Amino acid sequence: MVSIIVPVYNAAKYIEKTITMVSEQTYKDWELILVDDASTDGSADLIEDIIASQGKRIRLIRKSVNEGAAAARNSGIDASAGRYIAFLDADDVWRPEKLEKQIAFMEQTGAAFSFHSYEFGDEEANPTGRVVRAPQTLKFRQALSRTVIFTTTVMFDTEKIDMEIIHMPQVPSEDTATWWRILKSGYVAYGLDENLAVYRRPAKSLSSNKFVAIQRIWFLYRNIADLSVIQSMFYFVGWAVRATLRRI
Repeated sequence: MVSIIVPVYNAAKYIEKTITMVSEQTYKDWELILVDDASTDGSADLIEDIIASQGKRIRLIRKSVNEGAAAARNSGIDASAGRYIAFLDADDVWRPEKLEKQIAFMEQTGAAFSFHSYEFGDEEANPTGRVVRAPQTLKFRQALSRTVIFTTTVMFDTEKIDMEIIHMPQVPSEDTATWWRILKSGYVAYGLDENLAVYRRPAKSLSSNKFVAIQRIWFLYRNIADLSVIQSMFYFVGWAVRATLRRI
């Protein structure tokens, strides 16, 4: 079974479609764990109504205090019962065959940690044609200059990886920090080069996003990867070039 963990915060606009999307997966052995992070838009009540009509494979965890996506995902991990753990953000989109193909890929490769290619979408999750391709494998040093692993594409096999190491720290870009920590410990991430997800990108200030991204990647280099200033600058150049080319 695969446990699908979805952090929910004010996602009433998307959550019904998200649940329907999971229900329509071609792979049927799943549980859906929705962790409401103290939403104020009625997301949790909407989820409860859906659960009442769709059965027990969908579970809701209600948090009384907003603690952020990392804590929400960690609560989902702790509540999971599946061999496989997959992450999904409430506003992103999976292709119907995503779970089936990724689990088959992990069984074929023996991967403990996998991810796959994805496509950028607009505010309505309409595909833009810009696809980020997953490399065949990714090791720690390679990952430092290319943030190619997108959370909604990640899957773990908990029979092959310690559950504790996949818990996310409370830091900026907690997802990338988690992948780096796992890779640094010696695991290799296996990439499935199939476009199985759409990353919804709402319209925001591009310059503001870039500045925040720079601050976060520098923090990760210095505090998660434990790199020196010189090493951080070296990998930052590679990251900046790749990030720019990915958006052209």
